[in-house]
Amino acid sequence: MSKPCLIFATSNQDKAKELRDIFPEFDIKTLRDVGFDGDIVENGDTFEENALIKARAVSAFAESSGIDCIVIADDTGLCVNALDGAPGIFSARYSGGGYEDNCVKLLGEMKDREDRSAVFVCVAAMGHRDRYLTYRGEVPGRIAYEMLGTDGFGYDPVFIEDSTGLTYAQMGEDEKNRIGHRKRAFEGIRPFILEELREESK
Repeated sequence: MSKPCLIFATSNQDKAKELRDIFPEFDIKTLRDVGFDGDIVENGDTFEENALIKARAVSAFAESSGIDCIVIADDTGLCVNALDGAPGIFSARYSGGGYEDNCVKLLGEMKDREDRSAVFVCVAAMGHRDRYLTYRGEVPGRIAYEMLGTDGFGYDPVFIEDSTGLTYAQMGEDEKNRIGHRKRAFEGIRPFILEELREESK
């Protein structure tokens, strides 16, 4: 029996791999997989707004392409208290460079800061047939003084999760996916996806 299809509104293969681990019961398609090559302007002021912008844009594409599939999206960022919540919704483009550049910039901004508390935020969105909703997942932690660990991506080497005392990059994929912010957000939205699938099958 084939798995239900979900279109994940991302071209980031690291995020897609992580979501496939979180949602093994679904066939996760990325934007590349469904032929979406348009630009999505994430000009919202919150994680929720940006996640919905992505979900709406890809849902419109799917509908116009004759693809009847639930769309999921997320907006994710690291919010550092000493930096007034930065990088926040600008996390992916914080330095203008790649993953390591972002981490280096953040460690520079945090030099000599006593308060190193932070929270990793992920807002998951679902869109299907004009129904849209979001669910927020958060994981508290603190910013390391240097990059630690070799697994993961993004800010994983500099974010120390509170309950383990490890950076995401020190945990390995299985542990991160068990407790991480994306896991919490998409676990929260899973019941709504299943409800939508049940309604669709009636």
